[in-house]
Amino acid sequence: MTTKEDIASVAGQLATLTRTVEEMAEQLKGLTQRAESQKERSDTQQERIELAAKELTDVSDRLQAAANALRDSI
Repeated sequence: MTTKEDIASVAGQLATLTRTVEEMAEQLKGLTQRAESQKERSDTQQERIELAAKELTDVSDRLQAAANALRDSI
């Protein structure tokens, strides 16, 4: 193989490697965006769960107070 052929071969390999890296970068970008979106949904769900738990605690407290008041009235 001549020097020119070596250089052409290496240049071709480098071009292929560059395209592969660019494709991988795009895939990584897509994965990162999906992960961020899923985290946002997860955070929203966690907030809703915490709010529901607080509301259940409040309802439980009111029911307990009502039960105590009923017992006291009997």
